[in-house]
Amino acid sequence: MDEKKINPLLKQVLELGPTIAFFVAYMRMREQTYMLAGTEYDGFIVAAAAFVPILLVAMAILWKLTGKLSRIQVFTAVLVIVFGGLTVWFNDETFFKMKTTIVYGLFAILLGIGLLQGRSYLAWVLGDAMPMAEEGWMKLTRRLTYGFAVLAVANEYVWRTMSTDAWVKIETFGFPIALFVFLSVQVFTLQKYMEMEDEPAE
Repeated sequence: MDEKKINPLLKQVLELGPTIAFFVAYMRMREQTYMLAGTEYDGFIVAAAAFVPILLVAMAILWKLTGKLSRIQVFTAVLVIVFGGLTVWFNDETFFKMKTTIVYGLFAILLGIGLLQGRSYLAWVLGDAMPMAEEGWMKLTRRLTYGFAVLAVANEYVWRTMSTDAWVKIETFGFPIALFVFLSVQVFTLQKYMEMEDEPAE
């Protein structure tokens, strides 16, 4: 099914809104505890639990409006459901914090496996949206493999050595901004590999 075009601002709200909602919920509830079904949960656990349905609703709306979800979005949603569920079940925020490490780590591993096979899985996922020569895809894939690995290690360092407040802020703003800047630099440096529309024959 072809992807339907929607307002870019609405698309950004649906993609980034759940994460911002989690941040706002945590900041409002971090000092409180809640008794649910006979178990006491702190504000972080409740915010993490609320994040899961918010994300699913946003993805459902995005799918309804565009007719399509990326493989990365689906994969991330599955991990959020699993680790969000474990966080609530065990009443332990560690699972939700580790989710980020696992997401970035698995991206690095999957891209790395493709590189070992001489292939770019990134081109398979994004090739239709961003046409580029094979050499460019291989370079971008190699750089992103390292980039995701660094982010995975960084997340481990942050949640293990810093406060929950610090982790939430870095998870919500720090990592996405770092990834956006990194990708922007890559797009700029790989411009020569971008495939333009075929020029008319002379």
